[in-house]
Amino acid sequence: MGEPQQVKFPQEVIDEYAALGVDLRALFSAGHLGTRMGVQITEASAERVVGTMPVEGNTQPYGLLHGGASAVLAETLGSVGSMLHGGVTKIAVGVDLNCTHHRGARSGLVTGVATPVHRGRSTATYEIVITDEADKRVCTARLTCLLRDVRPGDAEKAAG
Repeated sequence: MGEPQQVKFPQEVIDEYAALGVDLRALFSAGHLGTRMGVQITEASAERVVGTMPVEGNTQPYGLLHGGASAVLAETLGSVGSMLHGGVTKIAVGVDLNCTHHRGARSGLVTGVATPVHRGRSTATYEIVITDEADKRVCTARLTCLLRDVRPGDAEKAAG
């Protein structure tokens, strides 16, 4: 899967979280599932989140990219955008995800780009477009996250 790439965060976001002693790369990552699937987040801001995932290792029995793998990539990217929008006082919890699968992918990397559709006080919705290496659309997804207040112990749960 290669070496993890450095996520590009806006400097003001880096400064805000660093003041709280938070490791941004760990917090805004794909988590254990995304790590097993090879998800790499390469750019992250509330306005745009970009990530990649290999097709190899994430296929269904016919050798095509599994639709669930596309859903994992989409939810990861949309959740990161929602967390960045919510800021340090909120955590994002996915409440609705829908995916339309347009074409199959058999090899290479797919790239997802999440952009906001709605960014409110209590919810955030992102559209995620996943393309193959030929820049052909593989999947279009939409994720809505609830933005809830951080509770005591949330940081320990996320780290564990």
